[in-house]
Amino acid sequence: MSGSLFVVSAPSGAGKTSLVRALLATNPQISLSVSYTTRKPREGEVDGISYHFVSRETFLEMSGRSEFLESAEVYGNFYGTSQSWISQENAKDRDILLEIDWQGASQVRRLFPSCISIFILPPTLEDLEKRLKGRGTDSAEVIARRMAAVKEDVAHVSEFDYVIINDDLNEALREFNAIVLAARLRGPSQLARHQTLINQLQNPE
Repeated sequence: MSGSLFVVSAPSGAGKTSLVRALLATNPQISLSVSYTTRKPREGEVDGISYHFVSRETFLEMSGRSEFLESAEVYGNFYGTSQSWISQENAKDRDILLEIDWQGASQVRRLFPSCISIFILPPTLEDLEKRLKGRGTDSAEVIARRMAAVKEDVAHVSEFDYVIINDDLNEALREFNAIVLAARLRGPSQLARHQTLINQLQNPE
């Protein structure tokens, strides 16, 4: 396996999804893992692209068959990552990005210690609340619950390899892309990817 596995987490409203979308648009070598979830689709979300939307019963059946690399319950809904899809893509030298919460990130790190974990922070608490309200998709009760969860989310920031402050999207994207490119150039990955070249240089005819 020579593809890298990236884990990206953030408090709700930190701009993680916008940053991930920008990265995918500029870096064709990386693929986003589409999680399974039991929550209802938001406006504009497409099944199979945004998430695999499944019933609670289906999710629990899949979990019982150990089909998830990681899974977690967040705000009353289940989320999970397909283990077989990750393995298939990495085997094809594809870099994979998981957009998951800190609980899922902890599970992935235990199974894949070599994964690269990135935590996204908002510039201020006030900015975070403004972004949540600006979505227009959550009730005041849900927003209050998400704000209350920020303390718990941020308590795990030290567990991550990299931290990006998402104040300016373009600057945050530059930093994000630098992490991805540097990981792709690491020795073990490059040795696996270019073994034929290395053999030729070591054994010239």
